[in-house]
Amino acid sequence: MTDTKAEDRRTAFAGAHRTTGYKEAAAPPPVVDEAPPAEASVEPVVDVPADDDLSLDTGALELELASLTDDTPPIAETGWRGLVAKTGVKIAPSIKEATARAQAERLRQDEEIIRQATWTRAVSIIVANPKGGTGKTPVSLLLGGTLAAVRGGSVAVMEVSDDPGALTFRAEGRPALGIGELVRDAAGITSAGQLAGYTAPQTSFASVIGTVGRRPQLTGDDVTAVAGVLDAFYAIRVMDSGNQPSSSAFTGALSVADALVIPVLNAGDAVLEAVSMLDGLRAAGYDRLADTATILRLVDGRPEHRQITERIDRIIANAHVGAVHDIPYDPHIAERNQLTLASLAPATYRAFAAATATVIRTLQNLEK
Repeated sequence: MTDTKAEDRRTAFAGAHRTTGYKEAAAPPPVVDEAPPAEASVEPVVDVPADDDLSLDTGALELELASLTDDTPPIAETGWRGLVAKTGVKIAPSIKEATARAQAERLRQDEEIIRQATWTRAVSIIVANPKGGTGKTPVSLLLGGTLAAVRGGSVAVMEVSDDPGALTFRAEGRPALGIGELVRDAAGITSAGQLAGYTAPQTSFASVIGTVGRRPQLTGDDVTAVAGVLDAFYAIRVMDSGNQPSSSAFTGALSVADALVIPVLNAGDAVLEAVSMLDGLRAAGYDRLADTATILRLVDGRPEHRQITERIDRIIANAHVGAVHDIPYDPHIAERNQLTLASLAPATYRAFAAATATVIRTLQNLEK
């Protein structure tokens, strides 16, 4: 008898014997598109194009970057950029704001240099240029005023021109006594209070000693005698000289000067006479005074020609002095009236602060 069920199984699985030894290959692993490693979340600083009406002050921007104490990009604080920054968006400052910050930082550094300087004796600066009308008196007052304002006083500005000059006229106040009377009474001055009677106190805290009324010509001995009195009561003495480098008063002032400041205009005669004076100083043995001199180029508002300015650039470059600073035009100086430090335009004050800091560095090198 036939096994019907067994036959059915063979029929249902016919050909199954061909699968003997068959092994199915393992499926390849699925391809996974891996994401790159996550980076630290950094909030970008949005650099919005600069205001169209502002010019780029590259020197100021370089100073702004150099003043940063870390790698944090500067963030806007003023204007519409500042408003956007307050919402949490880190937006870069405009060129105007960056320049203002850089100027403020530069001024802070210059004033710190001026304020922190010390010496073991009184020091002196002579402001000189044989050419008249180059700004010796304004520079003397504003240089002395900057020193006194930043340092809190102890600065005297004295006239050392052989004939009466304009120092008292350009200074604040109308003192009863001045340089002529101080020369007469110098030997009897024994206190700061007594000496104050010969000065014109300024709002900058400088003390000015100029001519009041008529006086005899100053001699070298007069200048050195008064300088000795002032040095006993003031830390810094600024001397406003005249137009005669061969005079006894000028020679006396040179003998008690530690630094030289030369104001010039962008005019050939003013610069040529200044260079001639430098040559004379070196010939007379005042090499250090000449080599470390600071030239201040003032702009008085008169038309300037490019060819002349370029020639003056070459002359000054060949003068071999310590430093050159540009002083911008300022209507307060151009008024030719009483000068008040606080009335200068901000740019003018910054320029005088920078020049004064340079002179301070020169004075600090005296004891090295």
